[in-house]
Amino acid sequence: MRKTFASLLSLILISCGGGSSSNPVTIDVPNTPSIVNPTHPLIWENVTPESVGMNSSYLDSAIDYAFQDGSYTQAVVVIKDGKLIAERYRGITDNEANNLASELGENSTFYKNLYAQRDKDSFISSWSTAKSFTSFLIGIAVELGSIGSIDDSASDYISEWSSDERSSITIKELLDMRSGLVPICFNSSTQNLSECQSAADSSSGGNIVYADDQMSECINRNLASNGYYSWYENGLNIFTRGAFLYSNCDTMVLGEILFRSTGQDIQTYAEYNLFSKIGIDASWWRDYTSLGQSNGNYLAYCCLDSTARDFAKFGQMLLLGGIWEGSNQKYSSYVELIKNLQSYGLQFWTICARPQSNCEESIISTIGFDGQYITIDFDRNIVVVRASLYAPIQNLSQDRKMKLNPNNLSQSNWIATVPNAIGASLRNESPNISTFYSLILNAIN
Repeated sequence: MRKTFASLLSLILISCGGGSSSNPVTIDVPNTPSIVNPTHPLIWENVTPESVGMNSSYLDSAIDYAFQDGSYTQAVVVIKDGKLIAERYRGITDNEANNLASELGENSTFYKNLYAQRDKDSFISSWSTAKSFTSFLIGIAVELGSIGSIDDSASDYISEWSSDERSSITIKELLDMRSGLVPICFNSSTQNLSECQSAADSSSGGNIVYADDQMSECINRNLASNGYYSWYENGLNIFTRGAFLYSNCDTMVLGEILFRSTGQDIQTYAEYNLFSKIGIDASWWRDYTSLGQSNGNYLAYCCLDSTARDFAKFGQMLLLGGIWEGSNQKYSSYVELIKNLQSYGLQFWTICARPQSNCEESIISTIGFDGQYITIDFDRNIVVVRASLYAPIQNLSQDRKMKLNPNNLSQSNWIATVPNAIGASLRNESPNISTFYSLILNAIN
């Protein structure tokens, strides 16, 4: 790949995440039938929508909305009552390829080859959907005794914080993005990470993706005093400790807490305690340092590659109330905490199930940059996965080690989701998750 996507540095990745959250109210709906002897499917049982009380035509219309030309959607998977009732995959359309060529350079054939036809075996990438996986791994470590409690001081594990005011920060405050620590961004002038200088830079978590070492400054940053900061609401309102501030660094530190408390990096720990238990094949990206946890630090805040079907298994595990091994259920107490969230917390979002301003119905969801979603509707027993087109750029090595040279992708390893992670402008045609989910609900008979 030649010198491509020249606008990448100025445009992308003040983020790897997020969205906004309100304070939704969950309404009562009829209970779904209880599941006898829950199992985690290695292969999804494929049934008709009608067999689980849904209408095929309405469901097709909902998926048509998600796959409209210009949406850059790669995959949609819909699970109801533990069964696969709909899925669809595609590569890039001619119109989408032409739009990228017009805006970013190269020709449309380049993008058609890069984002050719996709199917059920094609990987998608999570961006900040990985934060929710990290959260659940923290819950596992608590139940297994490696971590005492999410209310523990983070300094019990991050010893660098033990002798100063950062010792007051709890693991739960990191999980809820309320640590009070300053946001960290990449400074293009110094080519280093440092405290963010603007709200634009700090929004959606901070653009730490440009640094080779994405861990050290996340640990070394300071608590912010109460006051006005350019990185918080453009300095218009006072920042107070405990205020919500979405931070990729907070999740990176959670990954380090897992590493120090268990002696295993997050990939190894997840493979043994989560992925293998529910039939997921997934690979986490690392930063580009040769030091850290394992020839680099695993990016706990983002960048987990797997298939859409496997991501749905994570949502189904939550619907089942945890991990089942025979008749034994594990981690149910942590699932209950997630299930009962009323706003952002534990690295999960609550979003409106329908695009209504008063948000009378809410569901739990992961949210990742460029529209990566796992939505979990506990009341209706539904999991929906939506993901944008993805191609891993591995020009420096075949390792999933992130190294971004925005003006020369031939010298980069990168997570090229579409449209924003390759430098294109945000598209209005991208499906709104509440609108999409509302259309799925319309398919319930």
